[in-house]
Amino acid sequence: MPTQQWVALQNARTRQALDARPDRGWWHGRLVALTSLPVVLAAEIRGDQLFVLERSPGAEQYALVLRSAADATAAPRTLVDPAASSADSATALDWFEPSCDGRLIAYGTSDAGSEHSTLAVLDVATGAHLADSIPDTRAASVAWLADSSGFYYTAYPAGDQYNRRVMFHLLGDDPALDEVIWSDASMPQSWPDVQASADGRFVLVTVSVGWTRVDGFVLDRVANTWSVAVAGTDQATSFSVMGDQLLMATTVDAPRGRVVMAALASPGIANWRTVVPEGTGVISHAAACGDEILVLVTERAVDRLERWLPDGRVAGGAPDFGIVSISGLTTDASSPTAFVTVAGFGSPAALYRCSGSADVVRWAPALAPDSSVPALTVRQVTYPSLDGTSVGLFLVHRSDVVPSTDTPTILTGYGGFAISETPVWSPTIAAWCANGGLYAIAGLRGGLEHGQEWHHAGRRDTKQNVFDDFHAAADFLVASGLTSRDRLAIAGGSNGGLLVGVALTQRPDLCAAVWCAVPLLDMVRFPRFLIAQMWTDEYGDPDVADEFAWLYAYSPYHHVSEGVDYPAVLLTTAESDTRVDPLHARKMAALLQWASASQEHRPILLTQQDRAGHGVGKPASKRVDEAADVLSFFSWQLGVPS
Repeated sequence: MPTQQWVALQNARTRQALDARPDRGWWHGRLVALTSLPVVLAAEIRGDQLFVLERSPGAEQYALVLRSAADATAAPRTLVDPAASSADSATALDWFEPSCDGRLIAYGTSDAGSEHSTLAVLDVATGAHLADSIPDTRAASVAWLADSSGFYYTAYPAGDQYNRRVMFHLLGDDPALDEVIWSDASMPQSWPDVQASADGRFVLVTVSVGWTRVDGFVLDRVANTWSVAVAGTDQATSFSVMGDQLLMATTVDAPRGRVVMAALASPGIANWRTVVPEGTGVISHAAACGDEILVLVTERAVDRLERWLPDGRVAGGAPDFGIVSISGLTTDASSPTAFVTVAGFGSPAALYRCSGSADVVRWAPALAPDSSVPALTVRQVTYPSLDGTSVGLFLVHRSDVVPSTDTPTILTGYGGFAISETPVWSPTIAAWCANGGLYAIAGLRGGLEHGQEWHHAGRRDTKQNVFDDFHAAADFLVASGLTSRDRLAIAGGSNGGLLVGVALTQRPDLCAAVWCAVPLLDMVRFPRFLIAQMWTDEYGDPDVADEFAWLYAYSPYHHVSEGVDYPAVLLTTAESDTRVDPLHARKMAALLQWASASQEHRPILLTQQDRAGHGVGKPASKRVDEAADVLSFFSWQLGVPS
């Protein structure tokens, strides 16, 4: 049977099962209300101009909006609304970068979740587009010249998913003739980004090599010479510029991070001086804010800001946002004002203006009470993993709920790529908790919750630690009387899809239901598809004998056994996913449908969305449809009353 025909039959089967659930319409309505709340994704400040990527109430996509950085009450102006350019609202704005004077803005859009951006340039005052258009600019990094006459940017050779390069474009020139500033054919999977000093003299190229190394190179345009800040060592460094200084948050000689500075003219390690020493929290980023340095610190998976001076003294107190994640920080080096993007389990991401410790103003969107957001209690606990390692766990529920063995519970995690599981706004979490459920988020090894060593303890040959941590979290919830096996579901996407795929094959007794989204599941063949060669540094390379053994040992697809009573499984994927090939979900669905001995009451379902990708750029209505499917599926399998 042709694949497309088979997928159509699978979609129809899933729709028949889920559309028959009496509570799906209720879930859908609740999710529409929560997803319709205004939310901020990113912001950049240029003088008195604040460029914000935000989604207004009821909008399908994020739009680029110009706001005043001086007056929160000033009316915003929409600059780019990508949803307006497609009949089904499937065109998304992927990234943006204003020029130094805020007069022009470069941005990228893509269609159907593909993330294959095309760069465009907008005149902010007139709203007109320049003739410049550059394809193959996926997740582009852009650094403008000080006079806005051109910019450095990253792009891919036509039709290539690797070999990302740094180019230079002069406005009005043919992009096909743009000069290559940096490339490295010996490392096609490397990921360069680009920045520039305010005066335009220095160009900084940072190169991620796998997931445990970031190299830094500085081009002096006056002398036409390159200098090395750091290269070839196992470390993670976040770079920014402060005047004529290179500002770095680095794990060099500090597994949890420290902040160092060096002159752009002589940026090598030998010239580094420590500004912020390593502490108990994980330091991931530092940015110049007037005469101060703002430092982003994560401790016990909660983000906070610290204020320091370049001479190594603490500048004073910083705003206390509570149990939140800080997903964005934009500063003006000439001003003491910063704009911070903050979100929590009970609060959609919003933008705050901060100056010092006390002057904190919610900037966008305006705060409006909404009864659709439940009052939530958030607790942090720890539990022992299989080897005794203490692992953190967020427990989120409605404030009037006391979790018990009868509480329907969703457990999720990620555990990879040095990504911490911090508090996030999710309509799915809010809706589940509003209906009396418990949502648990585990801070597994492989993330960055406790620094570089925590990441290393859950990658490559230690990947089984991640799965053991997750299994132990489920066992802890049951043993603590917070839920029971038949009231427990697990959920994960992408690398988290691998996580739950391993759980259902290694521990089919762990839970009653599984949501496995855009997953990696065939770990023997994964590098052959799309951009997955970039992930062999994190997982291992199946073409290397020892690494094949690691991967095969847990590869979910290779450990499905006929006749096992598997939990109910909902696999979801999307036809335009350019990160994880949909074949993983499709193969696993077919194999589980053949193997599972319990499908009469625990079905194996697959759905593949059209004109959607890995998640980035998915229209709000498609997100609602998927979440309604998931929550009605879980309610059905966990026995939640309709």
